[in-house]
Amino acid sequence: MLTLDKVYHAQYALKDATRNTDIIFSPVLSEQSGCEVYLKTENLQLTGSFKIRGAYYKISKLSDEEKAKGVIACSAGNHAQGVALASKKFGVKAKICMPDGAPLSKVEATKSYGAEVILVPGVYDDAHSEAERLKEKFGYTFIHPFDDEDVIAGQATVGLEILNELKDVDAIVVPVGGGGLISGVAFAVKSLNPAVKVYGVQSVGAPSMANSVHGHKIQTLSSVSTIADGIAVKEPGTLTFDICSKYVDDIVTVTDDQVSAAILDLIEKQKMIAEGAGAVALAAVTYNKIPNIKGKKVVCLISGGNIDVTILSRVINRGLLMSGRCCTLTVELVDKPGQLVDVSKIIAKCGGNVTGVLHERSNEGSAINGCYLRIQIETRNFEHIQKIKNELKAKGFKLI
Repeated sequence: MLTLDKVYHAQYALKDATRNTDIIFSPVLSEQSGCEVYLKTENLQLTGSFKIRGAYYKISKLSDEEKAKGVIACSAGNHAQGVALASKKFGVKAKICMPDGAPLSKVEATKSYGAEVILVPGVYDDAHSEAERLKEKFGYTFIHPFDDEDVIAGQATVGLEILNELKDVDAIVVPVGGGGLISGVAFAVKSLNPAVKVYGVQSVGAPSMANSVHGHKIQTLSSVSTIADGIAVKEPGTLTFDICSKYVDDIVTVTDDQVSAAILDLIEKQKMIAEGAGAVALAAVTYNKIPNIKGKKVVCLISGGNIDVTILSRVINRGLLMSGRCCTLTVELVDKPGQLVDVSKIIAKCGGNVTGVLHERSNEGSAINGCYLRIQIETRNFEHIQKIKNELKAKGFKLI
């Protein structure tokens, strides 16, 4: 059984192996959200996420015989790195099955911690099947990413740290994939202070735990699709489902656009990098997904910072669109000299910055001398965009 004694034992075991990450108050995000926002910075943890906690504690509990045989795990990123580093610290051989489509940066990071990486054709489920096969064949110990009491106890130490540093916290908002992190946090927090609310957040493209808890039984998704790859889980764990059903107050969902905007907020306003899964808690608070937290002290758990740099620019662009920081306007014009100059003058007068221009001839059915001007603009917010549109319309330009 998961007990507070086990959680405290995990905290003791981890004291020289992990960081007690900072809890940072954010005045800017607090004003934006209408509550006192604190960030629990697990993105600054060793390996860039909280996963080292559960992996290290699980491996620390293995017998000498189990350690001698080695461990195996499956992961697309963060759990792989956690198991790899924890194994290295104990001198245990580790094999990690990863889908062959996993980002190269995460594959190389896992190798750098000393683990043997086995790339499996397909997706996470295929990597999991291969890990199970190798476990049975060679007698390795399987380190589950979430549905394991020792792993959950390790993750629960995050909750102890929050209560220790912020004793008057009102609510804690936690990312949810398979449920290991929120199970641990909710169990520890509710056992010590039942008055503290614990909320989970999933992506609308992968709401397996949300559907399961709201439907009162474990549900399996046919597919998942989200930029928050760290919480893209088709089916929650049996143990984590039971704990979440008992201790978690509610689980909400956010869109990829909202997650992108939250990542951008953390970059610009906190100078902090978070991956998609790491930013969902802030997205839920920013977009008013959590009830009754206005004016309250709220901790957003930033669970990881291992974002793939190849998609970071796309995420930032999506975040800019979501916050009104850029837009694309299409203007229907008569194809004659001076039109582009007139449009540009209006945008400049309003304080917009043109970053891209595309001129297209009219399509079939349009005026013979017509054309379209597609303009990309940097703006301040949605009110600024509307001001530019109104000025263009006032000068007789037709917006499409």
